[in-house]
Amino acid sequence: MPFDAGSYLRLDAPECIGTSASGASFTTSAGDILEVSCFGPGVFRMRVGPQTRADYGLLVGRSKACEVTQQGAARRMQSGECALEIAGAPLRIGLMHAGTMLLGSITDEFLQGGTRLPAFGRTRQGGRWVASFALASGEPVYGLGERTGPLDRRGQLVHSWVQDAHGGNTGQAHHEVPFAWSANAKAAWGVFVHTPGAVLHGIGHADWSHRTYAVVVDDEALDLFLLAAPTPGALLQQFADLTGHAPETPRWSLGVGVSRASYRSPRDAAAAVAHLRERKVPCDFVSLDHAAAWSPERRFDFEWDEARIGSDAAQAIGDIRRHHVRVCAWESPYVSVQSRLYEPLGTSGGLLRSAYGTPYVLSGSFLRPMSIDGTMMRAPDSALVDFTSAAAYAWWRDAHGPVFDAGVDAIHCDGGEHVPEDAIAADGDFGARLHNPYPVLYGRCVQEASQKFGGADDRAPLVFARAGWTGSQRIAVHVAADAQLDWEGLAASIRAALSLGMSGVPLHCACPPGTYGTNAPDVELALRALQASIFASHVMVRASAAWEPWAFGGDTEAIARKWLAFRYRLIPYLEVAIRQAVRSGMPVIRAMPLAFAGNALVRGFETQFMCGDALLVAPVLQPGGVVEIALPPGAWFDINSRQRLPGHRVVRYRAGLDQFPVFGREGHALPLARAAQHTGEIDVHAPLEQLWLFGKPAHAFGEFAQARLAVRTQDAGETTLEVAPEVKVERFGDAVECEVVGLRT
Repeated sequence: MPFDAGSYLRLDAPECIGTSASGASFTTSAGDILEVSCFGPGVFRMRVGPQTRADYGLLVGRSKACEVTQQGAARRMQSGECALEIAGAPLRIGLMHAGTMLLGSITDEFLQGGTRLPAFGRTRQGGRWVASFALASGEPVYGLGERTGPLDRRGQLVHSWVQDAHGGNTGQAHHEVPFAWSANAKAAWGVFVHTPGAVLHGIGHADWSHRTYAVVVDDEALDLFLLAAPTPGALLQQFADLTGHAPETPRWSLGVGVSRASYRSPRDAAAAVAHLRERKVPCDFVSLDHAAAWSPERRFDFEWDEARIGSDAAQAIGDIRRHHVRVCAWESPYVSVQSRLYEPLGTSGGLLRSAYGTPYVLSGSFLRPMSIDGTMMRAPDSALVDFTSAAAYAWWRDAHGPVFDAGVDAIHCDGGEHVPEDAIAADGDFGARLHNPYPVLYGRCVQEASQKFGGADDRAPLVFARAGWTGSQRIAVHVAADAQLDWEGLAASIRAALSLGMSGVPLHCACPPGTYGTNAPDVELALRALQASIFASHVMVRASAAWEPWAFGGDTEAIARKWLAFRYRLIPYLEVAIRQAVRSGMPVIRAMPLAFAGNALVRGFETQFMCGDALLVAPVLQPGGVVEIALPPGAWFDINSRQRLPGHRVVRYRAGLDQFPVFGREGHALPLARAAQHTGEIDVHAPLEQLWLFGKPAHAFGEFAQARLAVRTQDAGETTLEVAPEVKVERFGDAVECEVVGLRT
């Protein structure tokens, strides 16, 4: 798609009209005011255009003080080691870290003069903006949400527009984040577009300019944040401070979840859970989707379907929970025209409206079909709840009371991707602006319901969600999109998870492929998908009964049990990684360019990842168990053979079906719990059974009452590990210079 530069007015900012403690303001050649402000060291905001529409609370950060000086013809905003320079004619920027230019405006020029795209511009009619930045040869760009293609966006044309991906093998994505970044060994830059509107990113896209990153924004204003930091991890911290940190999650949510498309009833789910307990397959929660508890014709409307759940919902759900299993209930913001809620919500203004003032009804053929008793069925025609209406928002939130009273522990927010562009909301906005932030409003409403009603009987508030936009990471744990049942589907799901983590969404519920595709059940694929998934912050085996890894019986079931047991042993370590994610925005599973910025060797290995600080995971993505692995700098211990491998090289690894390529990072320790059937069996005060030492430990591994690590001065070179007597210390490596002593309280 060619870029029509002639349809844009190129912006100048010839005159500074005032400064403040946090920035400066400029007039522009288009008559708009450009406001430039600082939001902390390395975080600068540029906003030009009117402010008449809702911003939907996407930001939580606030402006901070900075130093504003004149540098020749440019104004310079300095905060810490970072600075942003604004030049006026034409309007151009320079983003710097420690005196080094990280990001500047477009440098691609026409033969006849002038840049190929405007550095900054807006359409003559208004409502669409462009900003263009120079890219160096080979400079990669990452982020932009849950995308299944290559992690490096260079060369791509990416649409930030929330959509039902229907399997996720295209550019469509359920969870979009208009935040992109790049890094080298010295520093990192980021561009975040703060808008509810559609954003089009041309990242070295050849039809526009192979040496330019351009963003085209549909909104009344252009609102950009430019970020500079020493590392990509520091960028994610800045992004979390701007848009919100991930929520704390209860321990039970780190256990294994199960779901099918679909259980026929809670009784069916209870029988499946009982079977797992009989087979000693660990499990902590079960997800009841639309066909298990709600009427297919009425969709979700807070009214249990008695034909499926019986007359006593609490008893039906209690039959599941008595197996020490929590219950997650599916819901959707689409109100069926056959629901008892349709007329009262429509009459009271609680549904999005059409231009005629009536509820905007979507055809069921436009919505995702539903699996009912194994058969795909057309969804009912439905309208959408209007969460911009304060009354509708409060009503939907409070209607959850009976759902939680029945014993539900968590909610899975499904849907939210289908707001039509011409729908009209109670706040006066059109669907074109509400479409992207709608999942945020929806998720926030359900989160408030969970906080209000879900705290009883040790049920910590928790929301899972499939769709999202800027700010969704502070509301819910994102549930992976459906992945096709083949090896490419597995690879795509891993890239999507890593891409989401690189986009500022640190918690992710992995779902091994198992819900759609025509392939016959494949033992090897099912096991490899399970093995890869257990290292995510959360995991749910969402598959047909035939594809559940433990359904194959015999050796396959035993291997599945082995790796599920390892998942439960990892929980203390995962809790450390999740606390780090909540605090810093660093995802639990980390792509190579995020974990080892600037390392050219590992950058292109886009499906291997770090789990936390200590584990390198290299999923097997083809039959036969062979995978090529780029070992980052340092040394690595194969947890299968305990062999020490020097880093900074590529190895060819063959893993038996009961093995999986996982490596411990030298200098780190891995705390492990006892194997358990559910998280209730893990001692809250003394969770550790073992501590694996990968060489000489030099890095903290979390705070546990049973173990402490003290690293002495570098000159002395001493490391003292204090461990409770019941914790077994396992050493990887022949010569580990570490003193292990009894824990002193």
